[in-house]
Parts: sequence; C-alpha cells; structure tokens
Amino acid sequence: MLRIGIDLGGTKIEIAVLGEGGCILIRRRVATPQDDYMGIVAAISRLVESVENDLGRRCSVGVGIPGSESAATGTIKNANSTCLIGKPLRRDLQTLLQREVRMSNDANCFALSEAVDGSGEGASVVFGVILGTGVGGGIIVRQQVITGINRIAGEWGHNPLPAMEEEGHPPAACYCGRIGCIETWLSGPGLADDHRRNGGGTFDPAEISAMAEKGDLLCAATLERYERRLAKALASVINILDPEVIVLGGGLSNLDRLYANVPKLWRRHVFSDTVETRLVRHRHGDSSGVRGAAWLWQEA
Repeated sequence: MLRIGIDLGGTKIEIAVLGEGGCILIRRRVATPQDDYMGIVAAISRLVESVENDLGRRCSVGVGIPGSESAATGTIKNANSTCLIGKPLRRDLQTLLQREVRMSNDANCFALSEAVDGSGEGASVVFGVILGTGVGGGIIVRQQVITGINRIAGEWGHNPLPAMEEEGHPPAACYCGRIGCIETWLSGPGLADDHRRNGGGTFDPAEISAMAEKGDLLCAATLERYERRLAKALASVINILDPEVIVLGGGLSNLDRLYANVPKLWRRHVFSDTVETRLVRHRHGDSSGVRGAAWLWQEA
C-alpha cells in the first residue's frame, strides 16, 4: 500500500506519498488557510484527492499536527495554530476522506521518521527533539510512537529548565502560562533573547553562530550558555528514558558544535558511570514531518 503523509504547519500544508522503501513519489505544498478551520480541512482533502487522482489508487493517510488530540474529547489541544483548538480534526477528515486517518503531533512524526529510516534507524529507543521557534519532542520505542495516557509524551519543552539557579537572569514566562519552561531557554527566540540580555545586541541564531565562528566573544559565550542548558535539559530525558539515540531537528539543529560539545557537558548530569546515548543530526530534514506522518501506517 502507498502511504500519504501530511504535515500541517502554521504557514504551509505539505503532502507526500511514500512508496516502497520510503521513497517519495509525490510531494506538494499549499499555503495554510489562516484562522480558517474548515478551510484547512478542505485544503487537506483536496490535496489527498489530487495525489490519488494522479496515482490512480487509494492510499493510507497520516497527518502530523502542531498540537495533540485530547484523550477525553478527541478534539485538538495545545496547538499554536489556534483555530484548530477544540475542533474534531480527525473526525472531520475521516468524514471527508471516507477512511481511517491516523494523526500525531508533528514532533512525534519527526521522531518516527528518523527512527524508521533516518539517523535513529536500528535503535530501539529514540528521542526526537525539535529546536526551532518552539521546543518539542517525540518518543519512539521499536518504531512505534509513544503518546501516553494524556497524549503528551515527549513534551519536555514545558518542563522547567533543571538547575535554574545556575542561570544569570530570571526565567521568562512561557505562552503556556508557566515560568521558566525549557522552551523559553532553548528555542530560537530564547537563544536570541539571551544574547540580547547579555549585551550582545539583536541577532538571530544563525547570525550569532556566524559571528562566533569569526571570533566574536559575546556570541561564543551565548552559544556556550545554550550548550550548557541543552545538556542539562537532555540529561533529564536520559535519566528517565535512557534512549540509544537523541535526534535533533529544527533550525538550531544546524549548529554543528552542539554534537561535539553537548554530550561532553551532559555527563555530569546523568545518573550513570557511562553515557552511551548518541546525539545526532536529522537525516531527512524538512521531509521528516510528512515522512513520519506517512509512517504512522507502517503495518499497512
């Protein structure tokens, strides 16, 4: 069976069809209708209809979403695309498409993609991390997504940063209503804000990295603080989950220095005499969302 994966983002909806061996046969994108729930549902339906017409066959459908489904109501919660919140997205798509639709958080889809045939291939336990505008995570055990009874497994970004007393400024408020969430320290905006607070001016993470490579001491110090914070945040994951592989995705995963520096720093926070967990960069990059959504149907 061919597998359709859909990545529902805040600015774009992407669809891909996976063939045998995970090869992408078709890949398309459209703009996400803004603040228009029924427009989003209709756009997804049209994309599925379009690719199936081209293929001349019916496919399984998996969808990655910027939030999660409530276990109690089946409606969407915790979505940064707020028009989805409280809506029965899976039910509405199943009604339009006349078939079962599998759905998972976009970080789960990223992690699943990398666990099946990406940088975590062959590992029994993989933790996938998104470091971008926000901070998310997904847990994969033997190539199966672990969602948890509350459907929030992997949401490490909304735990407080460990050992916050080490930090040089008070924790920031998070959009979720809590104070000092990991996301406020380790997201792209969090890194940029930390640089500004420490006298470095207003720059984005890519600019900070480029200037650090040229010898800018303030930028280098910002990245060192970021690495220290990332190390202790990931150490708390290792202490609970003990994954074989942690795969980084999102814009900040492009900071090459993380892969050498962070594992050295997390050792003092991990409750073990040795730490064999590998920290690796994603293999599939921007394709991981749609690939992981399609792999929700591995047994198809």
